[in-house]
Amino acid sequence: MKFISALKRWRPLQLSGLLMVLLVVGFSLLYPLSPGYDPYTQNLSSILQSPGSSGHWLGTDSLGRDVASRLALGGRTTLSIALAVILANMVIGIIIGMVAGYFGGRTDNVLMGLTDVQLALPVMLVLIAFSAVYGPSVTLMIVVLSVTYWVGYARVARSVALSLAGRDFVLAPKIQGAGPLWIMRRHIAPNVFTQVLIVATTDLGAIIILIASFDFLGLGIQAPTPSWGSMISDGQGYLRQQPALVMIPGVAMFLIIAGTNLISQRFTEEGAGAPARRKVAA
Repeated sequence: MKFISALKRWRPLQLSGLLMVLLVVGFSLLYPLSPGYDPYTQNLSSILQSPGSSGHWLGTDSLGRDVASRLALGGRTTLSIALAVILANMVIGIIIGMVAGYFGGRTDNVLMGLTDVQLALPVMLVLIAFSAVYGPSVTLMIVVLSVTYWVGYARVARSVALSLAGRDFVLAPKIQGAGPLWIMRRHIAPNVFTQVLIVATTDLGAIIILIASFDFLGLGIQAPTPSWGSMISDGQGYLRQQPALVMIPGVAMFLIIAGTNLISQRFTEEGAGAPARRKVAA
């Protein structure tokens, strides 16, 4: 009932964004349970079939593989990596931002200087350089994105920590002898997480685009495992014969990116209207 009452406060566009995300996520999770799910088997006698073909309702690719099955598996793969990257960036950014905002002074200057250096590093070139040395892989892509995309989270966490550092519910446990780690975990982190969640929902679309770009260039998920970016890369050579090979994963990306951006508007409204939690140690 709480969930339903909360949804009633959502605007129509925000609800449509939620439906977009649920549509893509639901398809990616549930379609692999269907009897016709087979993302890897090749059938050269039925290549480049149009959507709606018998047994292949989204058609087949240049090797006769079922596009719907590959779209579902590609969605699970891409979204799983994106969520892992977002979580890693949130953890790194929140820790750095809270430490900088809580302690201030030289600690703040050093850590914020590190964020400025981080902003100067182009993610694409960093991944290309490491791929040239170690070879392209999913693990390398996740590591590079996890250590180069945390600046936004750190800045938000620092801003919240700075604004709360002088509040009574933070000063009271400090006067009573509570350590910085306990204060940040119990009194600052809950307020930081609410604001960082807004950044995460907005960044999810950007991370998905980056992952798809890396896969398109062959720097991320490797064949035969499908991903939305690799599906677009494979289908670009058949735009005249079968444009659906590019359009279908493109539409899936559009739905998830547009949906998360619409949802982030709701989180922004809630975050702007939510007062800081006042907690005083007993």
